[in-house]
Amino acid sequence: MTTTGKAYTRALSPRLAECELTHLAPAPIDLARAEAQHGAYERALAAAGFAIVRLATLPDHPDGVFVEDTALILGGHAVLTRPGAASRADEVASTTDGLAGDFTVHRLGRGTLDGGDVLRIGRRLYVGRSARTSAEGIAALAEVAAPLGFEIVAVAAKGCLHLKSGATFAGHDPAGNPVLVHHPLWVSRADFRDVEAFAVPLDEPNGANVLRAGARLFVSSEAPRTAESLARRGFDVVPLDVSELHKAESGLTCMSLIAG
Repeated sequence: MTTTGKAYTRALSPRLAECELTHLAPAPIDLARAEAQHGAYERALAAAGFAIVRLATLPDHPDGVFVEDTALILGGHAVLTRPGAASRADEVASTTDGLAGDFTVHRLGRGTLDGGDVLRIGRRLYVGRSARTSAEGIAALAEVAAPLGFEIVAVAAKGCLHLKSGATFAGHDPAGNPVLVHHPLWVSRADFRDVEAFAVPLDEPNGANVLRAGARLFVSSEAPRTAESLARRGFDVVPLDVSELHKAESGLTCMSLIAG
């Protein structure tokens, strides 16, 4: 198979159950099952044409597997973030070590910003104002990203951990329309320009976080109607079971940094 690009991931910490939670109550996590689901996730990315690059394991960082929050990949550039949870600050150094050989690295100078709050559609970066991402962090990102040719648009996200908990980019449908998948109570379609919006059923909240990987679109197996509707629209949909990882308030995008 021709390699489409790279997917940077990190192994689960044995302390996953101690992860930071904002909107979910703690629930028992079956670590062995979570590890099996994460392995299947990596294999699905490999099957989509991505070379899996494992970042260093961080056994003492419960949220370390959620690498999306520690960096943004913008073409040949990597922007290192400033996570809003103090417990996650040291994860960024490890991500830096793993990305520095492949990208020109940039750092934010102030504020807080989680990668899960940044949704890229073309040359526009929608950035969620959340408990983890501050106005100062958004301004710092604009200072780095604007010279690289990106426009920053701040948007509101409510009732969810990150912007991408409630809205993600599915890609272009067969007619060429850019499609935004979103939870209608968490993220307003009106905040997004030049996109066609697809609202997930309210009883399938995990369906709002989809992962575009090459030609494939990964959708949580907990959102079967969302997956069916997107498949009818012409997307190559692949359901993935990450139910144990959902208990850590994560979505499909959280566990990888996609380049390519």
